[in-house]
Amino acid sequence: MIIRNAVPADAEKLAGLIADAESSGFMMFDPGERQLSAEGLSKRIRAVENAENSTILLAEDNTELKGYLFVIGNEPTRTRHSVYLAIGIREDSRGQGVGTKLFETMESWARARSMRRLELTVMMNNRGGIALYQKAGFSIEGIKKNSLKVDGEYIDEYYMAKLFSS
Repeated sequence: MIIRNAVPADAEKLAGLIADAESSGFMMFDPGERQLSAEGLSKRIRAVENAENSTILLAEDNTELKGYLFVIGNEPTRTRHSVYLAIGIREDSRGQGVGTKLFETMESWARARSMRRLELTVMMNNRGGIALYQKAGFSIEGIKKNSLKVDGEYIDEYYMAKLFSS
């Protein structure tokens, strides 16, 4: 398996991978709610290619995408040291080290750019996600109460972060 930066030609496969990840029920969008187009994703990938504090990493095995990690940087000077993360792993690839490899690559990328803070949110009932993030060195900073409404029930999310020292 290789971890690499997304390129515009990945847009169609990436749209399918995002849809697969959203079928888990642990993402912000309900399964099938978001209609992603290859054209729209291609534009987003191009924009990220030109940003110094954002990237999209892909886990690929034999030309098949297994996972993605969006690293979303901030524009204001006061928060440019911080990035927000969104990860998704293909259902049949979970528990096989894909997330760990994406996080390892992302951490090298972040350190090379002098990032100080990595942050994300995760549903409190997503035990697999929480375990992955803690394994990668993230800590729970707080709870986002009633953050999402899933199948008529309000779900809390953890705020999690990893800090690098100077």
